[in-house]
Amino acid sequence: MSNPLTHFDAQGQAHMVDVAGKEATHRVARACGVIRMQPATFTLIAQGQAAKGDVLGVARIAAIQGAKRCADLVPLCHPLPLTRVTVEFELDAVASLLRCEAQVETVGRTGVEMEALCAVQIGLLTIYDMCKAVDRGMVIDAVRVMEKRGGKSGDWVASPSR
Repeated sequence: MSNPLTHFDAQGQAHMVDVAGKEATHRVARACGVIRMQPATFTLIAQGQAAKGDVLGVARIAAIQGAKRCADLVPLCHPLPLTRVTVEFELDAVASLLRCEAQVETVGRTGVEMEALCAVQIGLLTIYDMCKAVDRGMVIDAVRVMEKRGGKSGDWVASPSR
């Protein structure tokens, strides 16, 4: 059986995967995550009253930038020409949390799961950065790939129980 960890060569050395022989196809990945906070912090964000301004607007732009800069942050990722990045935030007042979901698309030879994960993480980190003065105890949690489409391995959807 060949090595299932594709970022290591036969000698165990890290390397960038050669995707030259792969067919360029439409690739899509969705990722999500949450940030939990104090109810008062949630209210500041929801009402647009945070001292640093429009938290969700800035976080959305940061998340898009995070997807675009993924290869600069994750050493073995291929730089990809992204064709679309969408970022949505869902507010849950009962749980005092914000859910971030990013969908990233390209036409290329490798998937965009890492770009979707970077988008979510950077979006959530931006929320933390903009609100840390009032709530240093915020928790970023449950970041994961929800779905990927395209490529040789086909489509995949996360189990709802995870």
